[in-house]
Amino acid sequence: MKHHLEREQIVRRPLGEVFAFFADAANLERLTPPRLRFKILTPLPIEMKSGALIDYELRLFAVPFRWRTLIETFEPMRRFSDVQLRGPYRTWHHVHEFEAVPGGTRMRDRVEYEIPLGPLGEVARALFVTRQVESIFDYRRQVIEQMG
Repeated sequence: MKHHLEREQIVRRPLGEVFAFFADAANLERLTPPRLRFKILTPLPIEMKSGALIDYELRLFAVPFRWRTLIETFEPMRRFSDVQLRGPYRTWHHVHEFEAVPGGTRMRDRVEYEIPLGPLGEVARALFVTRQVESIFDYRRQVIEQMG
């Protein structure tokens, strides 16, 4: 069963600056809650483009995971998307969209994901996975707001 998360935020910075920040994989660690112990394994800098592969390591509920994503689409100053090739989810597809608006940049995230393990996975999702995913994006919103 597919699940969705959508978030939108206005960043009081110009489109070029916001897009460049999010297109730099090195900033992912800064935007991820410390409790996940997120670490990029792919040597930096990573050239962001369609077809780029990025490997990470993180912990979910104290269990270490390796995660590999593929940058599926990359449209400078507009959008990019990544899909999980290996990781804790059955599927994960994340679209990042950017749009210049008065006073800054509208940033929109759309995530579609599936949990593995069939009915057991759905129980886990209902009990804690949904809250975990939402808390990651809540943390990210706070960090972005603090950056001004």
